[in-house]
Amino acid sequence: MAAVTALRSSCRAAGRLVCIHRVRSCSSIRFIKSKYVCVFDKSAFKFSHQQRLFRTSAVSCGQIVQFKLSDIGEGITEVTVKEWYVKEGDSVSQFDSICEVQSDKASVTITSRYDGIIRKLHYSIDDTAFVGKPLVDIEIDASKGVASEEDVVETPPMSHEEHTHQEIKGHKTLATPAVRRLAMENNIKLSEVVGTGKDNRILKEDILNYLAKQTGAILPPSPKAEIVPPQQSAEAVPAAPKDKARKIPVPVSRPIAFAGKDKTEPVTGFQKAMVKTMSAALKIPHFGYSDEIDLTQLVQLREELKPVAEMRGVKLSFMPFFIKAASLGLLQYPILNASLDENCQNVTYKASHNIGVAMDTEQGLIVPNVKNVQVCSVFDIAVELNRLQSLGSAGQLGTSDLTGGTFTLSNIGTIGGTYAKPVILPPEVAIGAFGKIQVLPRFNSKGEVVKAQIMNVSWSADHRIIDGATMARFSNLWKSYLENPTSMLLDLK
Repeated sequence: MAAVTALRSSCRAAGRLVCIHRVRSCSSIRFIKSKYVCVFDKSAFKFSHQQRLFRTSAVSCGQIVQFKLSDIGEGITEVTVKEWYVKEGDSVSQFDSICEVQSDKASVTITSRYDGIIRKLHYSIDDTAFVGKPLVDIEIDASKGVASEEDVVETPPMSHEEHTHQEIKGHKTLATPAVRRLAMENNIKLSEVVGTGKDNRILKEDILNYLAKQTGAILPPSPKAEIVPPQQSAEAVPAAPKDKARKIPVPVSRPIAFAGKDKTEPVTGFQKAMVKTMSAALKIPHFGYSDEIDLTQLVQLREELKPVAEMRGVKLSFMPFFIKAASLGLLQYPILNASLDENCQNVTYKASHNIGVAMDTEQGLIVPNVKNVQVCSVFDIAVELNRLQSLGSAGQLGTSDLTGGTFTLSNIGTIGGTYAKPVILPPEVAIGAFGKIQVLPRFNSKGEVVKAQIMNVSWSADHRIIDGATMARFSNLWKSYLENPTSMLLDLK
């Protein structure tokens, strides 16, 4: 009887101390009185002749964290949500993909920083999300580690440097979360790895190469997509000769939609980037220069090299030759591979030849660039072009692929037309556009009329720092490389 009396008095005292308004599911004994809940552990009551023990347990409640859209660089302040990979109620782990967003420069996949449950999506598909604003609400398990104060709702938005940098012995190491995870899984200290990316950023290949040196293993080359040429059916009707065949343009079939009223849509994505870039380009005083190129020898050379490239799984077009010839010309006329500051006080000569290639995609006009063309072979350029074209068609080009260009080429001839008036992409100072290749009559050195593969080229340059004579000399050099492709061998390094 004395033990029961002591237990009751202990319960009253604990009821005044341990009270909450709501209780999550737990294996505890619950006493409900009025609006308060008192929680006691089942193992709290132990009786013996010598001692009485009493213990209470706290309720672990999940913490709601607002996962904010971090700065993804390049001065981007807003993005468009293109696809959600999760829905409310889904469980996520660190590095799991949450959504795909598209800025005016590239598409980016946002990954989770927490383990938890998605409680709220702040945006719908095609909504505009802003940097520093909540993207999703994630409920994390408080028992596994409470989120730091900087992750709670009251925090200011995390900067790009805070997200991608790590302080190591007084200096910062740049690496993406995926690379950090790979290093952690293999017990590698990032401070011991030499980064080969931009600004010494550590890439996945750097981690793999570091592992290879430690273990003595030889890493296999990166797999390349095998491009299989389409096989012609045996029953197919033989095609007409190329000289007699006429290409009839096929109209693009689109469903006819008549809404009965005008429709207004916001300018987003790559279209918004085009508005911004072309508005800045109008401030540049352009001048144009055009010429025609006889590609007869280059057409023959490409036909000979196409089977070799296909055996290596690469599609070889004319563009790698155009790009390499342009790079050889830029070595002689570096002013065309430069940029002018906003105040028109300084000219910066770019060491790398990052030559952009205009591409027409479902998302609109994009201009990815081939990096460091001055040290690439024609085959290397073809491999990189295949990669960029595949990613561009799928809308998966990254920011690094779309930024850093120093010179641009546009092959509008794949669609049609002969001459163009290309617009410079700031901060570049020159751009070239190619027309379609046509079989036309021309006179050879003996005065005989022969069939020639003729292509027209149109150049535009910034007249503030480039004069017409420089552009003409560059064009003549570029033309000589293409009309006599074997001459490029003398200048290749």
